[in-house]
Amino acid sequence: MLLAAPRGYCAGVDRAVVAVEKALEHYGAPVYVRKEIVHNTHVVETLTRRGAVFVDETDAVPRGARVVFSAHGVSPAVRDAAQERGLDTIDATCPLVTKVHKEAARFARDDYDILLIGHEGHEEVEGTAGEAPEHVRLVTSPAAADDVVVRDPDKVVWISQTTLSVDETMETVRRLRERFPTLQDPPSDDICYATQNRQVAVKKLAPECDLVVVVGSANSSNSVRLVEVALGAGARDARRVDRAAEIDEAWLAGARTVGVTSGASVPEVLVDEVLAMLAARGFGEVEEVRTATEDLMFSLPRELRTDLAAAGPAPARGHRRALPVQPG
Repeated sequence: MLLAAPRGYCAGVDRAVVAVEKALEHYGAPVYVRKEIVHNTHVVETLTRRGAVFVDETDAVPRGARVVFSAHGVSPAVRDAAQERGLDTIDATCPLVTKVHKEAARFARDDYDILLIGHEGHEEVEGTAGEAPEHVRLVTSPAAADDVVVRDPDKVVWISQTTLSVDETMETVRRLRERFPTLQDPPSDDICYATQNRQVAVKKLAPECDLVVVVGSANSSNSVRLVEVALGAGARDARRVDRAAEIDEAWLAGARTVGVTSGASVPEVLVDEVLAMLAARGFGEVEEVRTATEDLMFSLPRELRTDLAAAGPAPARGHRRALPVQPG
């Protein structure tokens, strides 16, 4: 087995999950969470058992209750709706997503047309677009670049969802720039460091693999992209699974080398399950393929830090740890 590194939790996911855990410990259940805190079925199920209540919109939260905004971010309209209901909010938006929100707001103030590269319907895209809905034009793929309409082709900027394929995003930008030669770039990369690092690691191991197993949920954009990246980089086959039980024995037929990685919202215990399952089927020799080392950590949301500090000494930073695996 070739085991990709980095893999699994990024700093933004770790921060968001710990925020819900700490909120449950400090305030007690229930703690409401708008949307999935991160896109991972196991994480959501585990937090639900601990007392988190996941809702689609703030109007499902009782007036005056506490709600956590997910790592994917929310639009100003959602914040306003929460305020109107008198909700105590904990903002677990990933700081790298917040950066993109601020870019959208700033470019809107300067009256740019903002070409947002991302997936329609994704929570992160909805939150970013909500910062400047009258200025944002969503571009969902390289082919969609041909259909973009702007007011002034000389006053256009692109930004992106943080969890996209780097290669596909750059192809989209290339095609946009063919149409709009003065297209401006964002001040810095919008695709987050963790998404890029996981894709680079997969690219390195994929050419040697008969099969690459990506651990991650179906609604996890960065996990789905890892499958695409693996196939594009030369893997004979690549599959996404939520956990080891979903691996089909037929995928392993004739395979000599299997690669394993996980999306940025996946706890390591799920990867351990996959490694154990594969080891039991003859893939017991594990070689780590490391392309970067990550040590970034984000502070917990300000609202939560304030309340924890008032209650006494408590850790104010995220920490990497695994959620327990439940049977099934």
